[in-house]
Amino acid sequence: MENRYAANPTDVKQYTTARLREDFLIEKLFTDGELKMVYSHYDRTVIGGAVPVENKLKLEAGDFLRTAYFLERREVGIINIGGQGKVTVDGEEYLLNKHDCLYIGRGKESVLFASVDDKAPARLYFVSTTAHRDYPTKVLPIDAAVPTRLGSDAQSNNRTIYKYIHEEGIQSCQLMMGMTILEPNNMWNTMPAHVHDRRNEVYLYFDMEEDARVFHFMGEPSETRHLLVKNEEAVISPPWSIHSGVGTNNYTFIWAMAGENYTFTDMDFVEMKDLR
Repeated sequence: MENRYAANPTDVKQYTTARLREDFLIEKLFTDGELKMVYSHYDRTVIGGAVPVENKLKLEAGDFLRTAYFLERREVGIINIGGQGKVTVDGEEYLLNKHDCLYIGRGKESVLFASVDDKAPARLYFVSTTAHRDYPTKVLPIDAAVPTRLGSDAQSNNRTIYKYIHEEGIQSCQLMMGMTILEPNNMWNTMPAHVHDRRNEVYLYFDMEEDARVFHFMGEPSETRHLLVKNEEAVISPPWSIHSGVGTNNYTFIWAMAGENYTFTDMDFVEMKDLR
């Protein structure tokens, strides 16, 4: 498991592009036959990707968490962005098609990832946060998720939002997770920008062509920076940072949040005139 420490916004103002990418961009998260994880000290969030081929992949605490098993004091949300996959939780199997979500609560000892077809393997993206109580394991297919349509072609942000893990959806301790799909010829997300100083956020950009890129904007509103992101790369967004982007084409992204509040009403919006 790779370790990423938190950064002070005053220090980040001095970062080079290389240092910004080193601290906040997660590359090469999906590799055939491997399970990779990054531990972020922002709200103790673990970001991971599993691509099971031939053999099952086990979600393990390893030496890093210093717990008997991964979910001893954690919960996890999983969204499949690849071929059909299976997740086995303490012996019970859950089938995940592309864009389906599975939540697993605290206390589950065994979590195994597998693909239905190794020639079209599952690409299982997951985000885990600490948990103070148990919630039941639950799968939510995208067909059963309630879509929220926002934006317009005129603003280049015509999009559909699927909220999977949240106050009125799958219940959790502090993890919130969902997915946003932009329509063709629409490239902007989360603009006008906002921050939420009481919780961090992680973005995974995917369903992009090889040469496509997203310019992900971050930093304090008065001192913005950007990261150039390609397909299946994730960005750690600190609580003090905006998290907006524009792509060379349309794309899909998964957002996950953790922290103090469990609502969508604690956002501090930034007026365009205040962005620098």
